[in-house]
Formats: sequence, structure tokens, C-alpha cells
Amino acid sequence: MSSLELVAAALGVIAVWLTVKQNIWCWPVGLVMVLMYSWIFFEVKLYSDMLLQVVYAALQLYGWWQWTHGGGDHNGRQISRLSAKALASSLLLGALGSVSLGYVMATHTDAASPWLDAALTAFSLVAQVWMAQKRLECWALWIIVDVIFVGLFISKELYLTAGLYALFTLLAVQGWRSWRRTPEFAYA
Repeated sequence: MSSLELVAAALGVIAVWLTVKQNIWCWPVGLVMVLMYSWIFFEVKLYSDMLLQVVYAALQLYGWWQWTHGGGDHNGRQISRLSAKALASSLLLGALGSVSLGYVMATHTDAASPWLDAALTAFSLVAQVWMAQKRLECWALWIIVDVIFVGLFISKELYLTAGLYALFTLLAVQGWRSWRRTPEFAYA
């Protein structure tokens, strides 16, 4: 465990906690955290996770904009649900991304756990986009992905990061509960 991993983990907890609370500061704190984790994952040859962190950096900016200027009236997003079609389309994109990235990582790199890492990367991107759009379903997907990440990080001896993702799982459960209780939640 490095000091970089320790700081990144602390920032990750703060970022997710702020997200649960729908605090706009979740995005800049998250941006710093994902940039730090991109280096950590590079060092342990989890290249899909490294690339995921780089994409997360862009999605942090997207989420920040969505939460402040998105939505129909451009005053920021409100919590809503995905339609069945949007849910299915997003999950299909996650599956296609998993296979595509897994193939590239398995055949062109020395990546550790290329297929699992790729699947977790693809579905994390789906969850992150849903979070940026304040879709309630983001929390359910985060719960599934985070539980699997815990096992992957334990296998790579990233114990602090595994603990962080276990905490992320608990925060995702809290996020699901909290966002469902929000008065402006649109049950559409």
C-alpha cells in the first residue's frame, strides 16, 4: 500500500459520500481521485482500470456539468429512472464493451485478468454515465460492480483499494436508499 493509494482511497470515500448527498463537490473531488488511481492501476498492470480512470476524468466533468446545467430546463438534473429501453440499451453497450475491451487486453497486452477487468470497466462506465444523469439505477449497478471489484483487488493485493470498494458498496446501498427518498424523485 502506497501513500498515493491511501490518499486516493480517502478522496474516493469523500467523493462517493458527497454523491450520495447530491453535493456538487463530488465531481471535483472525484476528478482528483480518478487521476491518482489511473497511475496506481498502471503500476499494477490493470490497464483497463487505468483507462477507465482516464475516461472517468472526462465523465467527472460531464457529471459536474449535468448536475449544474443539465436537464430540460438547464438548471441541473433531478433524480429519475431509466426507461426499459434505455436500461436494455445501456446494458447491451456494457456487454459489447466488455467483449471488445477484453479481447484487446487479452490479445495485445500483458494485462492481469483482462476479461474480468474489461467487463468491470465497461459496466462501470455505464454506471458512471447513469450517475452523471442522476438515474436511480446507477446505484444497483454500482453495488454489483463494486462487489466484484473487491475480489479483483484482493487478488492483486491492493487491500486498501479492496476495502475502499467494499465501502463503496455500502455507500451505493445508502445512495439507493437516499435517492429513492428524495422528494423531487421522478417515478417516471
